[in-house]
Amino acid sequence: MKNRLFARWIFSVLLLASLLTGCDRDKLGTQPQIPDLNSVGCLITNDFYAVHLSVYVKTAAAPKDASDRAALLKPYCQELPTIGKAFFSADLIDRDIRQTPIGIRVVELELTGSDDTKPENFKEVRTITEVPAKAYSKGVVEAQADIDKTGYYALFLLVGGEEAVSDEDKLRIPFHVGGNPDALPKQTIMMIAGGATTLLLIIIGIIVWMRKKRKVVERG
Repeated sequence: MKNRLFARWIFSVLLLASLLTGCDRDKLGTQPQIPDLNSVGCLITNDFYAVHLSVYVKTAAAPKDASDRAALLKPYCQELPTIGKAFFSADLIDRDIRQTPIGIRVVELELTGSDDTKPENFKEVRTITEVPAKAYSKGVVEAQADIDKTGYYALFLLVGGEEAVSDEDKLRIPFHVGGNPDALPKQTIMMIAGGATTLLLIIIGIIVWMRKKRKVVERG
């Protein structure tokens, strides 16, 4: 009975550790993309707002067969496979801001440093799309942009429109064009590595604790 309770306790500790390590924010000021098993796209959050993002890409070439047509309906998140017309759809998780005007900007970025996970290593090159602020009472913010070259970009949702002067009112969603959308993001890999390290340390601590407890019992 004691062994069974102890095993359950170990499982609970490991589960808690994995959940905690999965809550780290990435260095772009936006939490890493989180797959939503109940719908398409991914969940993007910062300290104040959360949206469910889906991006669809229409290439310049006309679809040749059923597989090409199916590709037009495939949702992406922060890694787009190719250039073309990108359609952005962001579901507002927070109902309180559905009556608040939201402006939209899609900008091209240039990487100026070696680390592409830090926002300070980017500078804005040009604005591709800018949508005046308006309220989205149905909770779905939509925009489109003609992406004509691969590279780094960002979608900005400006909560409050022209009044969104502080960083807390700007949801910055970086994305990259021309990569493998099925590959794990760097932030996800870092999270997995960090979680594995934490779990290993917990297991080592449990083993050491069990050995010390066994020695105490043997001495007694």
